Amino acid sequence: MVDTNLYKELKERGLLYQCSDEELLKKKLESGEPVVVYEGTDPTADSLHIGHCVPYCILRRFQKAGHKVLLLMGGATACIGDPTGKDSIRKMLGKEEIAQNIESIKKTLKVFLDFDGENPAEIVNNADWFENINYIDFMREYGVHFNINKMLANEIYDKRLENGGLTLFELGYMPMQAYDFIHLNRTKGATIEYGGADQWGNIVAGVELQRKLNFLHGTDIELVGATNPLLLTPEGKKMGKTEKGAIWIDRDKISAYDFYQGVYQTPDACVEMMYALFTDIPMDEVKKICAENIVEAKKRLSYEITKFVRGKEDADKAVEATNALFGGGTNLDDVPTYTVSMSDVNTKPIVDIVVESKLCPSKSDARRMIDGGGIALNDDKVTDFRYTLQPKDYESGYAILRKGKKNYVKVIIE
Repeated sequence: MVDTNLYKELKERGLLYQCSDEELLKKKLESGEPVVVYEGTDPTADSLHIGHCVPYCILRRFQKAGHKVLLLMGGATACIGDPTGKDSIRKMLGKEEIAQNIESIKKTLKVFLDFDGENPAEIVNNADWFENINYIDFMREYGVHFNINKMLANEIYDKRLENGGLTLFELGYMPMQAYDFIHLNRTKGATIEYGGADQWGNIVAGVELQRKLNFLHGTDIELVGATNPLLLTPEGKKMGKTEKGAIWIDRDKISAYDFYQGVYQTPDACVEMMYALFTDIPMDEVKKICAENIVEAKKRLSYEITKFVRGKEDADKAVEATNALFGGGTNLDDVPTYTVSMSDVNTKPIVDIVVESKLCPSKSDARRMIDGGGIALNDDKVTDFRYTLQPKDYESGYAILRKGKKNYVKVIIE
């Protein structure tokens, strides 16, 4: 049974940003017939942070509405690397590293999509078809349809052109991604590709390639490309990372407390979009929450997303740890920890503890923070970077180090 309200839901929640043919998309989603939609990811890392997962939140809605979801892992395209927004050529990854990344990412995707049940999501890898394609045949059949002048006018190549370093190697990325759409239509029946707004040029390339093939072969295959808005900070930077690092989805890479706090640092201007993506709370209610009290809105958002990604138990622990640090509570179990041995505690200067506990990335940064009054030990500002912990600082077996107002570490002495 297909939910015919999906198009309306995407529009109401602001999740449809660009579309190659919005009327056709509307028609498909309101027809009552299931469609096959896919999103492509190049597995250039072994995990995903919250900014990477925007398309998966949307594909989750497609799956819940009864549509078939494909997740394309770019085992082949990752060997080139998407030049979009890059000022230098991407690091070339080996095939073994790419394969390992794919296996790691698969575990993360289970947070967003159902890979079992009656309508399971399916993972495909474009290495499976590109490894069997002859280069000359590919260029004769598909490369002939790509105009270099038109490709270079696309903003995905802007930074590489500015730096005078665009290679033929990178130019091959767009035709490969375009062919993915053709192949998945032929083999899986995919008619919709959804992705981030920065992928618009690559997505449209697949739609336009099919139009040219329709003209050449007398076919009438209708493909639709659509994008979601990017999660950007007011400074125009992609969301997904904080001052302390990436908000990883993989629970082994980040504590529940740091995950919760990372979400809480969402800029005010992005809070509504985060609600729209990661929760099912009606948008009228979201707008009301944000208008009445943005601080409380961010607290609820942090709890809802932590619960969604990591489970209720972790969400509750993160709230308890936050209350312990900011609200006078006592449960510090989930606060990030750093251990100092009793034999070292009298000789290790606090600047080293600040760096080794990852409150600051370097000694120079730690010294600047200390000199500026930005580091506190048990709520007392640290004034000397050479200070060593004294017994009075860890009477309970630990001390609390704080950087600024939001970043804490529990220093355990044992």
